[in-house]
Amino acid sequence: MDALTRRRFLIASGVAGGGALAAGVGTIGLAQLLRSAGSEQAAALRNTGKLVLVTLYGGNDGLNTVIPYADRDYYTARPELAYPAEKVLHLDEALGLNPMMGGLKRLWAQKRLAIVLGVGYPKPDRSHFRSMDIWQTASPDNPATTGWVGRWLDDTNAGVESAVSFEPVLPPLLVGRTRVGACVSYRGLSVPSWVESSVVAAIGKSEPNEPPMQARAAAAYADLINMEQVVREAEQAAQSPDPSHAPSDTVPATGTGGDNALATQLALVARCIEAGVPTRVYSVSLGGFDTHAQEIAGHEILLKQLDQALTAFVDRMAGTDVGQQVTVVVYSEFGRRVRANASDGTDHGTAGPVFILGAKVAGGFYGEQPNLRDLDEGDLKATVDFRQVFGTVIDSVLAADPSRYIDGFQTDSMPFLLP
Repeated sequence: MDALTRRRFLIASGVAGGGALAAGVGTIGLAQLLRSAGSEQAAALRNTGKLVLVTLYGGNDGLNTVIPYADRDYYTARPELAYPAEKVLHLDEALGLNPMMGGLKRLWAQKRLAIVLGVGYPKPDRSHFRSMDIWQTASPDNPATTGWVGRWLDDTNAGVESAVSFEPVLPPLLVGRTRVGACVSYRGLSVPSWVESSVVAAIGKSEPNEPPMQARAAAAYADLINMEQVVREAEQAAQSPDPSHAPSDTVPATGTGGDNALATQLALVARCIEAGVPTRVYSVSLGGFDTHAQEIAGHEILLKQLDQALTAFVDRMAGTDVGQQVTVVVYSEFGRRVRANASDGTDHGTAGPVFILGAKVAGGFYGEQPNLRDLDEGDLKATVDFRQVFGTVIDSVLAADPSRYIDGFQTDSMPFLLP
């Protein structure tokens, strides 16, 4: 491609004029993020704690994830949805995991999985968007304009690469008043099959003496082209060589948010951690958990995806010193109602389990399983305030004072993380 044609393409496509958007606040390319691994800041933070937040959008059915298989009321409330005790992966004499979660059962046996039971917040809201806003801002009493990670970014005057989302859009979680995390797209550049890769690659090559905005636009194209290869490598790394653990069918993410490429997102997180980038907090997601109808089949697909992606990531992280500094937290905006609905599904509920995974985890149960006979108008009563979970993570993983970022955090952290 000659220089004149290239310049006309950049201008005609609007990319040269929109170069600021490609490199603007809250947006960086993966190549730029990986290059930050060579900075002095990255070297100083290499052996510090790293946090990976996994959001399950739609409201995960906690009762069919961590199953009270010994409770008769579980079977009475949802006769068509309840799992027979013999199919449940028993964790103790009362609770077990969904049959699709064999990998997490193994991590439980290895003491690398902690489960916090009955997590919620006061005066629960059954709106997906308000409830997720509460979890991500850690402000259940009053609407907030900043996320709890964003407030940590503000307080530490952190750079944009300090908190990174591999989700389609930047979640409120990473937005502060003066600082914001980065949203790194993993989708790369999609071009028609008839366009030769050499032509596209030529667009991303810098030219001498070209205007700064045009040069930035070309660099953005180069990042997108490089992302294609990186994503392919990440997807291959996320695939298990064991045919019995082949990728599951997918459930389309709903309008409640999230995506359905969790394994790819976590593989990219793993690459960044192993490269030594200075990121302390990562945000990834899996959507589709709004299971109002025909829940069993769709929920099992989602839980199998979750299980495979989490276990592959945790196993990979266990292989390096820097990976052993990583803690994973898995949460959803709310659980489902105890009683099944008429469509063999469940409607919006309240409390649910939170999973904590990694080498720094003190495995086991924390909190108390909600009583299925002591309900709030048909919903579970939370036994643990979610702010205690996130506050513990801020304290133990980010080595910061939780009370600075989370209103209502009590004095003591929970003991699910090792010193």
